[in-house]
Amino acid sequence: MKQVRFCPAKINLFLEVTGKRPNGYHELATLFAKINVGDRVTVEVQPADTTSLYLTLTGPVGKYLRADETNLVCRAARGFLEHFGLQADIKITLEKRVPVGAGLGGGSSDAAHTLLALCDLFQQDKKELLPLAASLGADVPLFMYNEPFLKGEGIGEQLTPIDAQGPLPWLVLVYPNTFISTKMVFADFHLPPTDEIAANTARLNQLIACIQQGLPATAWKPYMFNRLEAGVTRISRPVQAALEDLARANPTAVLMSGSGSTVFALTDTRATAEQLAAQVSGPGRTVFCTSFYSNPH
Repeated sequence: MKQVRFCPAKINLFLEVTGKRPNGYHELATLFAKINVGDRVTVEVQPADTTSLYLTLTGPVGKYLRADETNLVCRAARGFLEHFGLQADIKITLEKRVPVGAGLGGGSSDAAHTLLALCDLFQQDKKELLPLAASLGADVPLFMYNEPFLKGEGIGEQLTPIDAQGPLPWLVLVYPNTFISTKMVFADFHLPPTDEIAANTARLNQLIACIQQGLPATAWKPYMFNRLEAGVTRISRPVQAALEDLARANPTAVLMSGSGSTVFALTDTRATAEQLAAQVSGPGRTVFCTSFYSNPH
């Protein structure tokens, strides 16, 4: 038995930090959007008396990862089998294209789509696996949903699908070939005042309304926000330079995704996006011209 799945990356169109839990995790109000940049996972399963896992890594980013059971896709597969009390010989091939430490959720998507592939192959209910997905990483549950746009709360695991109306903007992503540690970003983070958090939460709801009404990117711009952007640009000149270059070339809407390091811009047409991608390309950068995810399984 075999299944091949596309694993879309994500960006954050909005990100506010709303609190901090006793265990150290920060609570968020965010808007996730999946995009048509991603990895590809192939899962092959054979019945067996004892479980064995084999992982092969390919693609331009595969060489930066470990092909052993510390890899998140292997942990997902092992967790699936343990949850349902199954044994199998599983071979996974991960074609890795999404940069690591880029704020794009690539590893989380790979893990989720490994779980989804195994659910299909073993005819199990994916809803049963949401707690397992959350234990693998805060962003993994996001990719267990088919919908491209989801509002995230809690530590990002409380998800509400958003019905988006088209036509949707195009995107240009710039990854400045720089790894940003989320732990380091939050090390010196201080929560904003409660009234500021409340005002920004209202902005998130207005952004969601724009997307639900099918308004153009120019209408989204006043409501897009990332609380972590200022902190990352203070410690990373490559991220700051990428933001500045995008803003100069395309003032429509520019933002950093997640805790960095990828930054992105929205444009209304594919032609404009392709032109922008060419303008901001250069040494030390990986640039993607893409659209929002529109091919859910």
